[in-house]
Amino acid sequence: MYAMWNLWHGCHKISEGCGHCYVFRQDGKHGIDSTVVHKTRNFTLPVQRKRGGSWRVPAGTTLWTCFTSDFFIDEADAWRDEAWDMMRARPDLQFVMVTKRVHRVAACLPRDWGAGYGHVTLFCTVKNQRQAETRLPVFLALPLQHKGITCEPLLEAVSLRPWLDGSIGQVVVGGESGDDARPCDFDWVMRIRQECLECHVPFTFKQTGACFIKDGRTYRIARKYQMPQARKAGIDLPPLPGWNVL
Repeated sequence: MYAMWNLWHGCHKISEGCGHCYVFRQDGKHGIDSTVVHKTRNFTLPVQRKRGGSWRVPAGTTLWTCFTSDFFIDEADAWRDEAWDMMRARPDLQFVMVTKRVHRVAACLPRDWGAGYGHVTLFCTVKNQRQAETRLPVFLALPLQHKGITCEPLLEAVSLRPWLDGSIGQVVVGGESGDDARPCDFDWVMRIRQECLECHVPFTFKQTGACFIKDGRTYRIARKYQMPQARKAGIDLPPLPGWNVL
């Protein structure tokens, strides 16, 4: 079972992959300023209870955490300790987060973190080779029990091989959605898949994106078909047992 926990909302664009951010795109349709970071009504979701006293989010649920912001954004520093407290109170849930701010993670971990909470998975976003070379050495040095890499949107050919060291539990690759989507080439996808295959790392092709290149031909793919078409390719490498697939 999966659910969303967007405990705060709003972000700032800091790298190439942010150019056509889906959060900014959706907020823009409703006149919302995406650069204003604020708590949401769902801030306390993991510890909310029903009238009968049972948890509102049942045990065994995977919570995709902070997908309309970045858990490690500096505006949320005052709220993050309470967020860690809620995660600590619910070891029966799995929390999955994605960050592009890996340089802030070490300073934002709770005091009792140790080698990491066993029910928290963190993905580092990598959209091009420069980001791989800048972010992944920092990411691999972090004390995390569960680490993944997401190349969404994949903007160019990228080699991840130097960082597929056995601590990475999953690599996720996908193209960019939206009317102004930048192209994603299937050859780039297959290159990363081959590296994952050779390094025995699970691999997921999540979505084609709206502008997809295959065998030199460019395809415009409607949003509703982008994930099904990726699955139809049949190139995923199975996840590890118990892994929280992104």
